[in-house]
Amino acid sequence: MKVVSQITTQSTEETEAFAEQFALNLTGGEVLLLKGELGAGKTHFVKGLARGLGIDEVITSPTFALHNEYRGRLTLNHFDFYRIENSEEVEITGLNELFYDKDAVSAIEWSERIVDLLPTRCTTVQIDKLGDNMRRITIRQ
Repeated sequence: MKVVSQITTQSTEETEAFAEQFALNLTGGEVLLLKGELGAGKTHFVKGLARGLGIDEVITSPTFALHNEYRGRLTLNHFDFYRIENSEEVEITGLNELFYDKDAVSAIEWSERIVDLLPTRCTTVQIDKLGDNMRRITIRQ
Protein backbone atom coordinates (compact mmCIF):
# COMPACT_ATOMS: atom_id res chain seq x y z
CA MET A 1 0.00 0.00 0.00
CA LYS A 2 1.33 3.42 -0.85
CA VAL A 3 0.88 6.62 1.12
CA VAL A 4 -1.58 8.90 -0.69
CA SER A 5 -1.93 11.54 2.00
CA GLN A 6 -0.40 12.48 5.32
CA ILE A 7 -1.20 15.36 7.63
CA THR A 8 -0.48 16.39 11.19
CA THR A 9 -3.43 17.90 13.04
CA GLN A 10 -3.26 19.97 16.22
CA SER A 11 -6.77 19.34 17.58
CA THR A 12 -9.83 17.13 17.29
CA GLU A 13 -11.43 19.92 15.26
CA GLU A 14 -8.59 19.79 12.73
CA THR A 15 -8.83 15.99 12.56
CA GLU A 16 -12.56 16.24 11.88
CA ALA A 17 -12.04 19.00 9.29
CA PHE A 18 -9.47 16.87 7.44
CA ALA A 19 -11.85 13.89 7.42
CA GLU A 20 -14.69 16.13 6.19
CA GLN A 21 -12.60 17.24 3.21
CA PHE A 22 -11.51 13.64 2.57
CA ALA A 23 -15.16 12.53 2.50
CA LEU A 24 -16.00 14.97 -0.29
CA ASN A 25 -14.11 12.70 -2.72
CA LEU A 26 -15.83 9.48 -1.67
CA THR A 27 -18.21 8.00 -4.24
CA GLY A 28 -19.46 4.83 -2.53
CA GLY A 29 -18.08 1.37 -2.07
CA GLU A 30 -15.05 2.54 -0.09
CA VAL A 31 -13.91 0.55 2.92
CA LEU A 32 -11.81 2.58 5.35
CA LEU A 33 -9.76 0.68 7.91
CA LEU A 34 -9.28 3.03 10.86
CA LYS A 35 -6.16 2.14 12.80
CA GLY A 36 -4.78 3.64 15.96
CA GLU A 37 -4.60 3.00 19.67
CA LEU A 38 -7.51 3.68 22.03
CA GLY A 39 -8.09 7.43 22.16
CA ALA A 40 -6.20 8.11 18.91
CA GLY A 41 -9.17 9.86 17.33
CA LYS A 42 -10.79 7.22 15.12
CA THR A 43 -14.32 8.24 16.10
CA HIS A 44 -13.46 11.92 15.61
CA PHE A 45 -12.31 11.03 12.10
CA VAL A 46 -15.70 9.35 11.51
CA LYS A 47 -17.48 12.49 12.78
CA GLY A 48 -15.68 14.47 10.08
CA LEU A 49 -16.50 11.85 7.44
CA ALA A 50 -20.15 12.13 8.40
CA ARG A 51 -20.15 15.92 7.95
CA GLY A 52 -18.48 15.52 4.56
CA LEU A 53 -21.21 13.08 3.56
CA GLY A 54 -23.96 15.51 4.60
CA ILE A 55 -24.93 13.68 7.78
CA ASP A 56 -26.20 15.88 10.62
CA GLU A 57 -26.76 13.17 13.24
CA VAL A 58 -24.66 12.86 16.37
CA ILE A 59 -21.94 10.29 15.69
CA THR A 60 -21.10 7.89 18.51
CA SER A 61 -18.76 4.93 18.70
CA PRO A 62 -20.57 1.63 18.09
CA THR A 63 -18.37 -0.23 20.60
CA PHE A 64 -21.31 -2.07 22.16
CA ALA A 65 -23.63 -2.17 19.12
CA LEU A 66 -20.81 -3.12 16.67
CA HIS A 67 -22.46 -1.07 13.89
CA ASN A 68 -24.13 2.31 13.45
CA GLU A 69 -25.69 3.43 10.18
CA TYR A 70 -26.09 7.05 9.11
CA ARG A 71 -27.81 8.39 5.98
CA GLY A 72 -26.47 11.27 3.93
CA ARG A 73 -25.21 11.76 0.37
CA LEU A 74 -23.96 8.19 0.88
CA THR A 75 -24.76 5.82 3.72
CA LEU A 76 -22.04 5.72 6.35
CA ASN A 77 -21.61 2.33 8.03
CA HIS A 78 -19.48 2.76 11.15
CA PHE A 79 -18.18 -0.46 12.70
CA ASP A 80 -16.21 -1.02 15.90
CA PHE A 81 -14.95 -4.57 16.41
CA TYR A 82 -12.96 -3.92 19.59
CA ARG A 83 -15.14 -6.26 21.64
CA ILE A 84 -15.25 -9.24 19.26
CA GLU A 85 -13.07 -12.31 19.68
CA ASN A 86 -12.90 -13.48 16.05
CA SER A 87 -14.33 -12.88 12.60
CA GLU A 88 -16.91 -15.66 12.95
CA GLU A 89 -18.84 -13.45 15.39
CA VAL A 90 -19.20 -10.81 12.67
CA GLU A 91 -19.91 -13.29 9.89
CA ILE A 92 -22.80 -14.78 11.88
CA THR A 93 -24.44 -11.35 12.13
CA GLY A 94 -24.04 -10.73 8.38
CA LEU A 95 -22.52 -7.29 9.02
CA ASN A 96 -19.64 -8.13 6.67
CA GLU A 97 -22.07 -7.99 3.72
CA LEU A 98 -22.32 -4.22 4.28
CA PHE A 99 -18.63 -3.86 3.33
CA TYR A 100 -19.68 -4.46 -0.30
CA ASP A 101 -22.46 -1.84 -0.49
CA LYS A 102 -21.65 0.39 -3.47
CA ASP A 103 -23.92 3.16 -2.14
CA ALA A 104 -22.15 3.33 1.21
CA VAL A 105 -18.85 4.03 2.88
CA SER A 106 -17.68 1.59 5.55
CA ALA A 107 -15.48 2.95 8.34
CA ILE A 108 -14.12 0.04 10.38
CA GLU A 109 -12.38 0.36 13.74
CA TRP A 110 -10.31 -2.65 14.90
CA SER A 111 -10.43 -4.28 11.45
CA GLU A 112 -7.39 -6.44 12.31
CA ARG A 113 -9.84 -8.74 14.13
CA ILE A 114 -11.73 -9.56 10.92
CA VAL A 115 -9.01 -9.53 8.24
CA ASP A 116 -10.40 -12.63 6.48
CA LEU A 117 -13.77 -10.88 5.92
CA LEU A 118 -12.42 -7.66 4.37
CA PRO A 119 -12.62 -6.83 0.66
CA THR A 120 -9.32 -6.94 -1.19
CA ARG A 121 -9.35 -3.19 -1.89
CA CYS A 122 -9.41 -1.15 1.28
CA THR A 123 -8.01 2.23 2.31
CA THR A 124 -6.06 2.35 5.56
CA VAL A 125 -6.37 5.43 7.76
CA GLN A 126 -3.63 5.29 10.39
CA ILE A 127 -3.99 7.79 13.24
CA ASP A 128 -0.96 8.16 15.50
CA LYS A 129 -0.93 10.16 18.73
CA LEU A 130 1.96 12.62 18.75
CA GLY A 131 0.85 14.51 21.85
CA ASP A 132 -2.25 15.38 23.86
CA ASN A 133 -4.14 16.71 20.83
CA MET A 134 -1.61 16.34 18.00
CA ARG A 135 -2.22 13.48 15.54
CA ARG A 136 -0.50 12.26 12.39
CA ILE A 137 -3.03 10.86 9.93
CA THR A 138 -1.65 8.68 7.14
CA ILE A 139 -3.87 7.39 4.36
CA ARG A 140 -2.70 4.40 2.32
CA GLN A 141 -4.28 2.70 -0.67
